[in-house]
Amino acid sequence: MGRFFTQERFGRPQITALFLLFAFLSQCAWLVARRGSRLPSDEVSRIVAGRDQWRGKTIASTPKASETGVYDPDHSPLWYLVASAPNALFSRISPNDPLRLWGWLASLPFLIFGSLLGGSLWYVARRLYGNAGGYIALALYCFSPAIIQSSSLWFAQPETGAAWGAFGAVFTAIAVAHTLYAPREVVLWNWRRIVLLALSFALSVGSQFSLAIVVPAALGFMLYLAPTRRLAALAIWGCACVLALVLLLASYFFHPGLFVQGLRHANYLPLMWKAYAMSSAYRRVLLHLAEASPALLVAVPVALIIYAGWSRTRYFGNTAPLMVSLLLLLLSVGTPHVAGLGYQLMAIPFLFIFVAGVAADLLESKYRRPAFACLSGLIMANAMWNLWALVQAS
Repeated sequence: MGRFFTQERFGRPQITALFLLFAFLSQCAWLVARRGSRLPSDEVSRIVAGRDQWRGKTIASTPKASETGVYDPDHSPLWYLVASAPNALFSRISPNDPLRLWGWLASLPFLIFGSLLGGSLWYVARRLYGNAGGYIALALYCFSPAIIQSSSLWFAQPETGAAWGAFGAVFTAIAVAHTLYAPREVVLWNWRRIVLLALSFALSVGSQFSLAIVVPAALGFMLYLAPTRRLAALAIWGCACVLALVLLLASYFFHPGLFVQGLRHANYLPLMWKAYAMSSAYRRVLLHLAEASPALLVAVPVALIIYAGWSRTRYFGNTAPLMVSLLLLLLSVGTPHVAGLGYQLMAIPFLFIFVAGVAADLLESKYRRPAFACLSGLIMANAMWNLWALVQAS
């Protein structure tokens, strides 16, 4: 026990991160309390469908469980099972419960996912850019209106599970690639990361079929980072894909026929090519980006200018999250009718990482003092704006 609570594992940085995550959960709890048991009808239907599957009545996302009589082209049963798990466990609690426990149980999985995504974001940013990068990324995340709304189901789709899966898929693949040069048996030694990569694939794709794009993206990063160990990288990626398919099959309660039909009817890339010629599609993405985190409207353009003009910032640790976020935003332009924020919410954590990386480089330069003042002002202003918006929420 003494070895676990070391200063390296549980020191001032970890305490600061926990404080920020507590602030994040407090904001989510405020919205959940204000909302009570009042949930949109589609969220209630999702919970009911998942609860029926837990009880063995039907398989969610299939024609028999759907009001439309067709396969859900956007989500697997996993999405329904996760949403309904707490309410299925405490089945005696109803939406009319006077203590509003039903509403809290409905939000619980996504509050957990939101916290895990925040913790993962801080861990990755800190490993890449040091404590300063970790603090910046997590501070932006913990006061992001879109993340808070999705985690608390405040007039938003529950997408934090998909976002955590997509984030984990990319950075777990990068972590795996960096271990391939170790003098050990590659596949067996990486079994923990293979399981984590498979869980990320299953959670992201199972929550939103269109996030299948992260699977080849993860392979691309692995092959790029390990050019002399590409067979090993391909073997690890293949093992993770097979395990992810098994996990998705499990979400269909091992009904292979329904599983195959569900994948066959899935909409993996719901692009509308005409949208790329419409200025309104780009304005929509910019508007959602501003709503997701007002600070990004200032931080991203400044970070891009610095990235383009300062060679010190153009390294893989900054380039990878920038590439992923631009890809997701580009896909978002072509998918104006995807439920919720779709690709846009998935891009937000990667943008936070990119901004934190460029900011951390600035803080190590001769411009440290003005950069620190600007960053502190931006983060504080963003936090105060978000807290004011929470007070006004009703």
